[in-house]
Amino acid sequence: MHRVRRALATSAVMAALAGGCGPVAYIKQVTRKASADVEAARTAHADTYAPFWYTLAVEFLGKAREEAAEANFQAADRLGEQASEAADRALDQALARAPRRARAPEEAPTGGAR
Repeated sequence: MHRVRRALATSAVMAALAGGCGPVAYIKQVTRKASADVEAARTAHADTYAPFWYTLAVEFLGKAREEAAEANFQAADRLGEQASEAADRALDQALARAPRRARAPEEAPTGGAR
């Protein structure tokens, strides 16, 4: 009987600790990854060259933050993943559509005769 109580107590503690993982997953997925992905798309001018995917990413990210503010971390994490995926597509599309820019001096080819 003592072992059964101990097992139940251990299970209860494990369940309580697992419930605290929601904010941790949110911080990893939304605060770090999705935010960085949306920022990378913004830097590539995805708002101009891939407006659909960029807007979708921004909206998903905003909704993820809104859900997290209401402590709905599972939805926030899922929306963060969707924001990250949309931002990746926006970045790819923006890089494909943007005109080639002049190379920066540090990227210019070196060598050759002058």
